Amino acid sequence: MDETKYGYWFPPDVSTHGVQIDQLIDIVHWFMLILFVGWGIFFVYCLIKYRARPGHAATYLPPKAQFTKVIEVSVIVIEVLLLFWFSTPVWFAYKNHPPPEKDALVIKLVAEQFAWDFHYAGKDGKFGRTSEASMSGDNPVGMDPDDPDGKDDIVTINQLHFPVNKPVIVQISSKDVIHSFNIPVLRVKQDAVPGTRIPIWFQATKPGHFELACAQLCGLGHYRMRADVLIDTPEEYAKWAAENAPPPAEPPTSAAPENQQGAPQK
Repeated sequence: MDETKYGYWFPPDVSTHGVQIDQLIDIVHWFMLILFVGWGIFFVYCLIKYRARPGHAATYLPPKAQFTKVIEVSVIVIEVLLLFWFSTPVWFAYKNHPPPEKDALVIKLVAEQFAWDFHYAGKDGKFGRTSEASMSGDNPVGMDPDDPDGKDDIVTINQLHFPVNKPVIVQISSKDVIHSFNIPVLRVKQDAVPGTRIPIWFQATKPGHFELACAQLCGLGHYRMRADVLIDTPEEYAKWAAENAPPPAEPPTSAAPENQQGAPQK
């Protein structure tokens, strides 16, 4: 992974919805900068005008000037506008319009201390049954070995593959504590909560090799909660899926046929 891709400001945006989020962050930062500079000037003005000096006595009555109230009301109005005029439409546009599963690549994710376990449906497009009781070091997502739908499923650890220009739905869960699924270049972040399965979606616009990191302190090994995010071309993804698919199950060998002519006669 080329670390220089991340630069010194925002991480690169390779998602379909990242532009609106970045614009919103820019607006909030400009507002905070103006607010910071404005209040800074006001504080310096107060320090100079009301400094202790001969011939002036301190007063402890509330100030009669109304401009401070005007500033406070203006800040409240701007914050309400930021929340409901700018932020809420961006949130609703992204959260209220997920792609249908039939048009997307669906991936199930089980987070644990300290790894990300990804579960892909096989060629049949059906996920095999899973259960917490079956989870182990050799079976991190708890697949049922007797379920035929899961025979061609793919499971990866700390490696997320998906094709560019295709909607991806990740169904996030956790087997132990709260983790946080965070891919900065895709502008997605979602907590993984034990006992729940939370879907999140995104669509990449550029191929590349990036990083997934946990954004929630989840234990002493939190620093290890990192995974490779590989955005492939459709051809690369198809090749990867074919190379990592489980080998087809061998048909059961029938027992050697008995002597059909019977035991040799004496």
